[in-house]
Order: sequence, then structure tokens, then C-alpha cells
Amino acid sequence: MDKFLKVLVDVLSEPSVLIALIALVGLLAQRKSLSDILRGTTKTFVGFLVISAGAGVLAGALAPFGEMFKAAFNVSGIVPNNEAIVALAVNEYGSSTALIMFFGMIVNLLIARFTRFKYIFLTGHITLYMSCMISIILTVSGFTSVPLILFGALTVGIFMSLSPAVVQPFMRKLTGNDNVALGHSGAVGFAVGGWVGMLVKGKKEITSTEKINFPKGLGFLRDSTVSIALTMAVFYVVVALFAGADYVESNLSDGKNYILFALLKAGTFSAGVFVILSGVRLVLAEIVPAFKGISSKIVPNSKPALDVPIIYTYAPNAVLIGFFSSFAGGIVSMLIMAMTGGIVILPGVVPHFFTGSAAGVFGNTTGGVRGAILGSFANGVLISFMPILLIPAFGELGLANATFSDSDFGVVGVFLSGLYNMGGKMFTMIGIGLVLLIMLLVSLRKQNSKAEQASEI
Repeated sequence: MDKFLKVLVDVLSEPSVLIALIALVGLLAQRKSLSDILRGTTKTFVGFLVISAGAGVLAGALAPFGEMFKAAFNVSGIVPNNEAIVALAVNEYGSSTALIMFFGMIVNLLIARFTRFKYIFLTGHITLYMSCMISIILTVSGFTSVPLILFGALTVGIFMSLSPAVVQPFMRKLTGNDNVALGHSGAVGFAVGGWVGMLVKGKKEITSTEKINFPKGLGFLRDSTVSIALTMAVFYVVVALFAGADYVESNLSDGKNYILFALLKAGTFSAGVFVILSGVRLVLAEIVPAFKGISSKIVPNSKPALDVPIIYTYAPNAVLIGFFSSFAGGIVSMLIMAMTGGIVILPGVVPHFFTGSAAGVFGNTTGGVRGAILGSFANGVLISFMPILLIPAFGELGLANATFSDSDFGVVGVFLSGLYNMGGKMFTMIGIGLVLLIMLLVSLRKQNSKAEQASEI
């Protein structure tokens, strides 16, 4: 049984395999030729591996930046990290996590089939992390065996359906269509970025980050690969100078000159972005047509909810601006926590990049340059303070020094722990059931209004 669960977790948490299987089912449902099925499935699989490889390159380039930052400014505290806390918890909660994840995906499909929330969440590792967190919190709340799996799966399925829905208005505005959704655990932060952009827009026509007028002599900065590499080089070198040659060369660069090391990591960062964008183009070209089979045959009018890099091609400048602004929000939040004497959350470079960049893209869509800056800054503040609210839920299990990073983990975690604190297990079950009931009622109301309009015509 344990071996089966391990294989199940491995398959369902691997985005490339999951997306390839979805593409395969969609192409089969459309009765495509064997060559089309093989081509579409393989290119989707390889495209997501390209995205994963790019993300790995990015993470590898960002890791020493975070270490240099901590050494340069002598700060210590908790760095929210999804992978770290899952690694700590998986030995004890692996079985319940796998079952919650598997049945949660089924709940997501059922919600997409029978309600207006037509989103099929395809970011497997996010589903795994969310399932793990929910397993921990419900276990702390006294849930065991069947109730643990049942209500855990319902919660995961609800998250997988509502999270893309929160961001979809901004996705429609960004892409100009309603074909693809966003499946990530930072949806609330992304939406905050979009809302802030709307607030700061003002009456003037917005200036997009992608239309920044560089002087002729700086025209090379219009190339996103060049501008990202040069901008990151400045930041890496500055942080390396503050950290000092001794620290960098002794702990990070294996003796390589610390300035050269900083420049290489900046170039590696830019290369990672380039690889991600290439993979995104490849996947979008295949998954959207393939998904029509799922949409038309199995879950009518459904939309694939894909990982956050899928939007980077729309505004590469906003991606970089969003990262820096979100990180600045994390630094400001860290200073506030230090001054108030509470728990200090250090700005994690990886979560601030992936969530801040998306908040920047949506902030730019609704409010231009100001929206990108302020929207992603708000996301940075949000993902700095939200993890603090989760720490008490894990304290009894010895996980007080680790916590989840992105905004949706905070929202779901606070919702579940809040229900339990207000009324125990029964109140938690009622709360989860009420959310699902509200989703069904909203869908029925929508269907009835459409039926009335059709009868009037």
C-alpha cells in the first residue's frame, strides 16, 4: 500500500506527466490521428519539462542571492518555504496527503462538471503542498481516517476550483480570451496586485511596463533577456559587495572570485527566464487545442489552470519589476516585524519572484507601471505576514520553524484553523460543507438567470 501511495504521489505531483496525460485524454476524446496524439502529448510533456528546467535554473541562481542577502545585512528569522515544510511533514503525513490529493483532484473534476467553476487545476506540485498543509491542520484539529480524507479532499477540491476563479477576470484582461486559467497557490496575492493596479490607475491612460520609452542609446534594454541580465547583475554585485569576498568565496563560490560569481549567477538567472518563456510557448501551442477534447467531451466549457510562468510572456518587464517590488515589500515587512519584537519572516527570494512577478504582470495589466510596482509590493507584504498566522497551527507538531509561503496557503490555513477554534470538528465540517453549498447555489442561480434570458428571447 505504501509503495502504491508513493507512486501515486510521484505521478500526481509531477506537472509534466499530469499535463501530458491530460493532453493525451483530450486528443483521444477528439479522435485525433495517432501521429497527432503522439506529437501533441510529447510536445506538451517536453514543454513542461523545459519550464521545470528553467524554474530549476532560476531557483539555483536565486539561492545564493538569498544567502548573500542574509549575510550582508546580518538578519535571521524564518524563511517560508513550501518544499522545506513538506519535506518535514511527509514522513508522518505522507499517506493522508496522497489520499487527500487524489480524491481532491476528483472533487475538482466534479465541481468543474456540475458547477460554473469550470477550472481543472493542473499544477500538481501545488496540489501536493496544499494537500499536505490541509492534512496537518485537520490532523491537529482531531480528524482521523475517513473524515480526514473526506473533508481534506473536499477542501483541496474547493481550493482547486476557487483559486483560478479569483484570478480569471485579470487573466481575461491580460490574454484577451478565456481559454486558459492560472493554477497556483498565490492567487489571492495576484488578485491583490490586479486590484491595486485598478486603484492607482487614475484617469490618465496607463503606461505599460512593456512600452517604457528608453533613450536611443539604451535601446538594447528593450530585449528582455539583456535587461534582465544587466539588472540582476547590478543587484547581485551590490549584495555580494556587502556580503564580502571572504563569505562568498568560502561559503558559496568554492573559491571563485566573488564578483565573477555574482555576474555568473545574474546571467544564469536571465538564462532561466529565457528557458521558461520558451517552454511556455511550446506548451500553450499544444495544451489549449488538446484541452478542447476535455472541454467538449468530458467537462464542457472547462479551462486548464496552469502554473504561473504561463503568463510571463505577456509582460517580461513587469515580471522583473514585480519581483523587485515584492521583495521590497518583504524587506519593509521584515523591518516592521523586527521593530515590533515579533516573529521575523525573512523575504524568501523564490516565493517573491514567482508570486511577485505574477502580481506585477496583473498590476501592469490594470494600472500600468504604477500598478506593477504597487501591486507586487502589496503582494510582498501579504506573503510576509500571512505565514505568521499559520505558525501556531504547526507548533504542536514541531514545525514552528517552518511555514508555507504563498498567499493561498495562508487563506486556506487560517480558514480551517479559524473554524476549529470557533467550534471544533463539527464547526469545521459545517464550514467546508457551506462553502461547497454556496458554490452550488451560485451556479444554479447563474443557470436559472440564463434560462430566463433565453425564454424571454
